[in-house]
Amino acid sequence: MTIFVPFCQYSAMFFGGKTLFGLDIGSSYIKAVQLKEKRSGYELELFDQVQLPPELIVDGSIIDSMRLVEALKELLKKARIKTKNVAISIAGHASVIIRRISLPEMTEEELSESIKFEAEQYVPFDIEDVSIDFQILGPKEEPGQMDVMLVAVKKDIINEYVSVVKEAGLAPVVVDVDAFALGNMYEINYEIEPGKNLALVNLGARTINLNLVKNGVSIFTRDSSLGSNIISEALQKEFNLSHDQAERAKRGEEVEGASHDAVSEIMRASYEELLTEITRSIEYFQTTSFHEEVSSIILSGGGAMLKDFQNYLAERAGVEVRLAEPFRNISIPKRFDRSYIEEVAPVAGVAVGLALRRPGDR
Repeated sequence: MTIFVPFCQYSAMFFGGKTLFGLDIGSSYIKAVQLKEKRSGYELELFDQVQLPPELIVDGSIIDSMRLVEALKELLKKARIKTKNVAISIAGHASVIIRRISLPEMTEEELSESIKFEAEQYVPFDIEDVSIDFQILGPKEEPGQMDVMLVAVKKDIINEYVSVVKEAGLAPVVVDVDAFALGNMYEINYEIEPGKNLALVNLGARTINLNLVKNGVSIFTRDSSLGSNIISEALQKEFNLSHDQAERAKRGEEVEGASHDAVSEIMRASYEELLTEITRSIEYFQTTSFHEEVSSIILSGGGAMLKDFQNYLAERAGVEVRLAEPFRNISIPKRFDRSYIEEVAPVAGVAVGLALRRPGDR
C-alpha cells in the first residue's frame, strides 16, 4: 500500500488530460521530470534542472516570487516543456504537519466528515488556516481501531507555490509533500523488504526530508530546516567567498584563496551538524516505536553528491547507506546522455516521485 496525500487537486479535465510532469521546487535548484507510462513500465520523457539564486526560498517560504517565476520560465524554455499540467510538492517543518494517528474504525466517507475535528488536537495552527488530507493505513491490532496518516499544510504556503506556478503558465493539478514523493520514487524502483524499516533521506540545500517506510508504507516522516547550505555558508565565512565561489569549492573545484585541504576540513566539520540531525531523527523514531531498528538508508538530494558524505552517514548511523537510484526501473531512451543521468540521478528523487502522480489518485 502506498501513501501519497494530494493536499490540493484541481480538475484534470479542466486542464486537459492526465499528462503531467513532476516539478521539484527546491531552494537551490528546480528539477523537472516527465515520464511516459508503457506496458513494460515507465520511460523517461524529460529531465532537466536550473539553479536558483540564493535566498529565493527560505524555510520553505518564497521570498521573491517574481524571480522564481522567471526561473520557472527559464526551465520551461531550456527543457522545451510543452505539458502544462504539473505536480508540485511542499516541505518544511514549520508549514507541514504529518502524524500517524489511531482512530476508531470508520469508513473513508465518515472520516472525511470528521477529519477536521480529529485533526484539531494534532495541528498546532488554527484549523481554518490549513488544508487537511488523510490516508487510512489499515486496522490496528486493537479491535475497533485503525491507523490513519494525517497531513496538514498551511494554506498560505500552498497558495504561494500554486500562484507562482500559475504565473509561469502552468496548471498545478496535484500538490503533494516531498517525503511522500520520495516514497513514490522508492516503490517504483525498489523491491519491498518485508518487515524491515527503511529510511529515505533527502538532503537538500535548506531542508532534510525523512520518510521511514515499512512494507511499502510510510510509518514516520520528519522535515528539518537544516541543509547542505550550512557548508556553503561556512566556506563563505572562513575564506571570505561569494556564494558562487563557495558552491564551486563545495563541488571540489579550485577557488583562489581556499586550498583543497582547508576546504575539506571545513566541509567535514559542517558534515557533523547534518549527520547529527539525520541520526537524531532516526533515533527519535526508534525510541517512539518500541525500539524498532532501521535496516538501511537511501540517500537522495543534492547533499547526496557531497564528497564522502555517504560513508560518513553509514559510519554514524551504523547501517548501510545507498545513493538513491530514481531511474533504476525507468527506461532511458538513447537520446539522453545516460552517464549524465546516472551521475546526477540522486537529485531527482522528489521530481521522479511527483512525475509518477496522476490527478485523482491517492
